[in-house]
Amino acid sequence: MSAPAADAAPGSGTAREPLRRVAVMGAGSWGTTFAKVLGDAAEASGTDLQVRVWGRSEAVVADLNQHRNTRYLDGIGLPSCISASTDPRKVLEGAQAVILAVPAQSLREQLSQWAADLPEDAVVVSLMKGLELGSDARMSEIISEVAGIPAERIAVVSGPNLALEIARCQPTASVVACSDEATAHWLALACTAPYFRPYTSTDVVGVEIGGIVKNVIALAVGICEGKGMGDNTKASVITRGLAETTRLASALGGDPQTMAGLAGLGDLVATCSSKLSRNHTAGTLLGQGLTVEQVGERTTQVAEGIKSAPAVHELAQKLGVDMPITAAVVAVLKGELPVDQLGPLLLARQLKSEGD
Repeated sequence: MSAPAADAAPGSGTAREPLRRVAVMGAGSWGTTFAKVLGDAAEASGTDLQVRVWGRSEAVVADLNQHRNTRYLDGIGLPSCISASTDPRKVLEGAQAVILAVPAQSLREQLSQWAADLPEDAVVVSLMKGLELGSDARMSEIISEVAGIPAERIAVVSGPNLALEIARCQPTASVVACSDEATAHWLALACTAPYFRPYTSTDVVGVEIGGIVKNVIALAVGICEGKGMGDNTKASVITRGLAETTRLASALGGDPQTMAGLAGLGDLVATCSSKLSRNHTAGTLLGQGLTVEQVGERTTQVAEGIKSAPAVHELAQKLGVDMPITAAVVAVLKGELPVDQLGPLLLARQLKSEGD
């Protein structure tokens, strides 16, 4: 098969070559899965592609070089174009796109170490769904600040991204967002696999906020499930959680319509309902009476909602945005509210029109 046609370069109108070399910084479940998506997309289109993955663990890296990741994606084979290293310079060298897939709260430190080795003109893509504690910064804002990269070379991938399902080639759709439409389309073309359908958006703020707040709402839904509450309760929390998310995104300049799409409603439904969701699972354990520390001991990967919820609440307070579900979850995480008392607070707003 021939390679796909070259797409427009960011902000230039000139041709940008199809991706030939990609760096994926992070060897967890989602980073590895996205590397697989890129490899499968290249194979389907007949494009020659090198996907190099950086991992902290030598054991995981050795496994990836055998085209597998038994720690995070046991039983799933990976494309032969994927290789891995613990040396970030080796992974980053010559990359046209750099995919960041590290825990949100570690991004600033990690990126500070890598910034000098980022290839000139590379597009930097965030797979992360978190808000930084202390600064309340979104991941795209940290990338811009730390690495000095302009907005037209920063992209975000979000949507219903349960890694194990995608790694198993179960059909899913997602969103690639960048302020530069040509860049978004170029990346979407590179990750269009037979089972992975990316849509494009220029609403980076809305797409990021959708991916951030849904983790907090998933904690709330998980707590409800852990407490044995019914489907009416969970559906109410999901729906009003979407309203909270929309209010925050709008206050930051995002498009409310984004929240009705894959990065909003789609991601929220998947995260709040799936047993594969780390945040849903963490919330369920909290609802069953475990402490935050005990939940951390029981789970192998970070539940970003636990880390980001205080930052989301703080940002909402700064902007004067009413987010009672988020506030209640934060109170539980801080030990200020027993989970037994959470229920009545989840819908604790002054009576008003549903659209407000």
